[in-house]
Amino acid sequence: MKQPVFKHFHLSRSDKTRRRPSMPDHSQSKEAAKSGASVFRRISLNPVKCTDGAFPQILHNQKLIKSVLFLTFAFFLGAGAGKFSHHQKIRTVNSTAVIQASSTAESNWGLSFPENGKPPVANTTAEALKAYDAYYIDEAGEKVIYLTFDAGYENGNTPAILDALKKHNAPATFFLVGNYITTSPDLVKRMVEEGHTIGNHTYHHPNMSQISTEEAFSKELNDLEALCQQTTGQPMSKFYRPPQGKYSETNLTMAKKLGYKTFFWSLAYVDWYEDKQPTKEEAFNKLLNRIHPGAIVLLHSTSKTNGEILDELLTKWEEMGYTFRSLEQLVQEEGNAS
Repeated sequence: MKQPVFKHFHLSRSDKTRRRPSMPDHSQSKEAAKSGASVFRRISLNPVKCTDGAFPQILHNQKLIKSVLFLTFAFFLGAGAGKFSHHQKIRTVNSTAVIQASSTAESNWGLSFPENGKPPVANTTAEALKAYDAYYIDEAGEKVIYLTFDAGYENGNTPAILDALKKHNAPATFFLVGNYITTSPDLVKRMVEEGHTIGNHTYHHPNMSQISTEEAFSKELNDLEALCQQTTGQPMSKFYRPPQGKYSETNLTMAKKLGYKTFFWSLAYVDWYEDKQPTKEEAFNKLLNRIHPGAIVLLHSTSKTNGEILDELLTKWEEMGYTFRSLEQLVQEEGNAS
């Protein structure tokens, strides 16, 4: 029976439109200003003759003018400020609603590469992800690569990948699902024995952003964690990668609450279709041109191309001045920096 193919979608973030509040209506205030001006003209165009005893009348008219102007200005200012305050309250409520909605809305991890050899632009920033103990890149700027492999099932390519990693003394993290551990326990044990890390890709590989309860979310991670420890005899590292790169802020919070670090990626390519594998040239075109300092690279262990080219790929990256580190080292460095 053919194993399911676990796909990763790298979709760009869609543009969000926002209605701008209409400008305050000052028509009533303008009418009041005109009315006040008419009163002012009627008063100022009827001068009082300065005869003996008339001076108090002049003072009275001057006070009346000032009172009318003050009341007109106060009305104008009050009407405008009231409407402005109303719109500001609407804007504040709407902004709060957007923030609350985004915490549960599904997002697809996505990247764009404006310039080869430079870090990509992601859905969000590394700084914003830190609030959830999540990563997608090492921003220190060193020519370091963090290798990660997603493994939904075994189709014969992992041994060659492990051979290449061992030859180059390159540590990697393998994000596994339940099916892989139950069907390929010997390979899982080899990964651990050769110094690699086992990460949590969930037990059943569902769309985790659609799981809203902490109980269901934690079961996907805890069940795989228990299976891994039973198979290897060692506790699993609390490193989590959302299946297909689908996530929500609520999910990231749940993972953090369970003690997990979430890892996205800053470099990947379409390598997961078994019947439509990229050529060596296509793979090198993406993986050599887009490599960048601090890259967290996502490859699929089900890819025949990856199994065939990994030794040469690692050699070429080394010739470009890159070295390889583990995700544990990244977490430790981040902890020391903070």
